[in-house]
Amino acid sequence: MQESLFIFFCLAITLHNIEEALWLPQWSQQPSKFQKAVSTNEFHFAVLVITSLAYLAAFSYCYFPESLLAKWLFIGFLGAMILNAFFPHLLATIVMKRYAPGLLTGVLLNIPINTFILYTMFMDERMSIKETIFSTIIIGTILLALIPLLFKMGKRIRA
Repeated sequence: MQESLFIFFCLAITLHNIEEALWLPQWSQQPSKFQKAVSTNEFHFAVLVITSLAYLAAFSYCYFPESLLAKWLFIGFLGAMILNAFFPHLLATIVMKRYAPGLLTGVLLNIPINTFILYTMFMDERMSIKETIFSTIIIGTILLALIPLLFKMGKRIRA
């Protein structure tokens, strides 16, 4: 697989997380049953860790393409970030009738770039649909469980 695809993944997730980091903490302060209010410190810490994990997954697979664990981590991140554009970003925007930070970069960057990478991997016979679904569910679930813990850790960090 071309190394540029790993760079595009890292660029897309970075820009997406920057968009969220700039506007989501303030956006979350609006009363909503979809989003618990989160402080800037909490969110910035969590988004930094998640972005670092995404880079680790990408570079692990880039340097160890024969490792099943590295491949599944990377595929799982690709799939989880595609789903993230729809749930919660698109869904929150529709239900709340106001823009949810991260939607633009999710739809314009994460979905097309990650879908293209998955398509390329599938066409190169580097992964199967089963692996993609399984990895996406596992990594997505781990990330969802990790976020509240990261918020708690970020809350303890002083600006």
